[in-house]
Amino acid sequence: MTNPNRLADHYQRALRADEILTQIDAHYPDGPTLHQLAPLDQLHIGGVAASTRLLERLNPDTHGKVLDIGAGLGGLMRQGAALGFQMTGLDITHGFSALNRALSSRVNQPNAPPLAWVTGSASALPFADNSFDAVLFQHSLMNMPDAARVIAESRRILRSGGQLVMHEVVSGPHVAQLHYPVPWAASPEHSHLLTLTSLTHLLETGGFVLEHVEDWSEIALEWRQRQRQKEQTPRQEVLSPKWVFGERFTTMGKNLVDNLANGAIKVVEIQVSC
Repeated sequence: MTNPNRLADHYQRALRADEILTQIDAHYPDGPTLHQLAPLDQLHIGGVAASTRLLERLNPDTHGKVLDIGAGLGGLMRQGAALGFQMTGLDITHGFSALNRALSSRVNQPNAPPLAWVTGSASALPFADNSFDAVLFQHSLMNMPDAARVIAESRRILRSGGQLVMHEVVSGPHVAQLHYPVPWAASPEHSHLLTLTSLTHLLETGGFVLEHVEDWSEIALEWRQRQRQKEQTPRQEVLSPKWVFGERFTTMGKNLVDNLANGAIKVVEIQVSC
């Protein structure tokens, strides 16, 4: 089983939290916009556009209370709040939860519902039964060794009629050729990719009704190729993924392109209801 402390170390080892906040305060004294934070807090494949598509699958009037599992630095949370969702973010990495909160305090969203942050495990969610309208996963399930338990916990905390929406990385037909490091894992120890078939089966046997499945892999590859070109262009950036992952991100970014291109991984969107 994945050691949560070692998983947290993977994400925190190069995190420059104090420097990030100093940088933001110096360059954005009136508060950063969501797009200005995106190079730092929207590190999933697809960036802001992918988060937009994910949130468009929910209605804040009918499914307003949302749990973001694996919230990271909170880009999806703040984007959801801007649309009127009441967002709670859970992450197993305390350094991410703390920086997420500090970033949120600097963003001007006076009309948005308040955010909540919790450091904890998706395998034992610290919430009451039937306490959320929706659950989101965005590039987080692949770090979780017991997906069946995570799905059962998600079902438990969702009310009847609740929605679960995923923007996830799954294994492709050539997963044996997966190159490390990648943003979610330096080695196979922390990578727990499922096939799309296995994932949808777990959801259905876990009490969910499958409503929508879409393969984003082609769009994801095109987006990552564009990002790779930007990352290779010499320029002075206010924020970048390297403030989170350090110089490792140069190799991670290249490997993401290669892994998508060679079919080692796929990127999918899934929506289920209960």
